[in-house]
Amino acid sequence: MKKENEIKSAEKKSDEKKSKLSVVLEYVRLIAIVVGVTLFVEFFIIVNAVIPSASMEPTIMTGDHIFGNRLIYHFQDPQRYDIIIFRYPDDESKLFIKRIIGLPGDKVEIRDGGVYINDSDEPLYDGFCAYPGMTMMEEEYTNLSNPFVVPEDSYFVLGDNRLNSKDSRYWQNPFVKREKILGKAFFRYWPLNKMCVLDSYPPELKADGTTAEAEEDSVWSDVRTAAAGGGV
Repeated sequence: MKKENEIKSAEKKSDEKKSKLSVVLEYVRLIAIVVGVTLFVEFFIIVNAVIPSASMEPTIMTGDHIFGNRLIYHFQDPQRYDIIIFRYPDDESKLFIKRIIGLPGDKVEIRDGGVYINDSDEPLYDGFCAYPGMTMMEEEYTNLSNPFVVPEDSYFVLGDNRLNSKDSRYWQNPFVKREKILGKAFFRYWPLNKMCVLDSYPPELKADGTTAEAEEDSVWSDVRTAAAGGGV
């Protein structure tokens, strides 16, 4: 009888050990799944970035935490005004965040406080900038680089804080190759009181790149022409 009790006691202890081991293994499995999913999201879907400088203010502030979408450019080309996270052309160990201004094949000229694309008479919209109408180049760079002709499969980028941004205007390798773009910034998650979706395309702009104000001026111009007998 005593021997039977000892056997039962040993079996009970064995079952308890197996139960504890099963619980431990389940926790390990869950942790492995969480880590695996996190790494998959981090490396293939989301770019997690902390903004170290004021170069994108006031759109993105120093210390902001943002997510970038790694997948979007597998389905569409980067667009003008997209805010992108990319490998810095002069040192690819560093990640930068800037706004796309020049597309492949564009001629980008900086003069009179504005950015002009492909010899346009009108400067590119910059209402999202910290200092609109004050896009300049340091004098030592002006004659060497300006204007810029963007190579195929590359992009010309500027910070929104044009007076405090080292960007395509000043880099030794001024253009960001498409393959070096890690993602499009799309969501600010910190600080919590500023959590929001980052709409990189300025709301003041229509799809054709004109402003609402410019459209209104055009309408009134057409009305005046019609009233003068010129037709619309």
